[in-house]
Amino acid sequence: MGPGSYGVDTQTIAGIAQQVGDVRSQGVEVAVTVGGGNIFRGMASAAKGMNRANADYMGMLATVMNSLALQDAFEKAGIPTRVMSAIDMRIVAESYTRSRALHHLKKSRVVIFGAGTGNPYFTTDTAAALRAIEIDADVIMKATKVDGIYTADPVKDPTAVRIPSTGYMHVLEKKLKVMDATAITLCMENRMPILVFDLTRPGNILKAVLGEKIGTIVED
Repeated sequence: MGPGSYGVDTQTIAGIAQQVGDVRSQGVEVAVTVGGGNIFRGMASAAKGMNRANADYMGMLATVMNSLALQDAFEKAGIPTRVMSAIDMRIVAESYTRSRALHHLKKSRVVIFGAGTGNPYFTTDTAAALRAIEIDADVIMKATKVDGIYTADPVKDPTAVRIPSTGYMHVLEKKLKVMDATAITLCMENRMPILVFDLTRPGNILKAVLGEKIGTIVED
């Protein structure tokens, strides 16, 4: 949503498209999992009395809207892209299957995963972990607004120090807000590294792919 309080900012997604294009030009296969919080936050609505399952389904639909917005930006940047949805909606997106996702990646297409896992009560973080494991990704790059994991909240504590690397159990035991516990556990059980980095800094995705020390890596 960029500088706005909701919705989709075209300049922001154009910037993301440029970064993804730079990475793809290095011969790297890229898949993206998209959230929907800028449009609809299922958890918040459920807390206000809405049925949790219905709220989560609405949140999944919001992720598909974001996926289509990203696809538009990617295609305008000359990046062949496919949106794959965990919920069947063939008119606007392909239904997700692992074999088709791998086919698109081998064809140098960026794959965008929408609609989470297709099930209520599971977060987009869990969907990202699940899809990364399914497609045998090398790493999950968790895009945030901060440049990694800190010893304390850097906004509230000026003495907070960024941690360059940590383990899954440390994240779980300290309840660090990296990804939800289900997603972290999935990654831990399948030895899937997680790189937490700042997406708002242009070029950070490429820097990470080229091996520069940015953000925080979570692994064994």
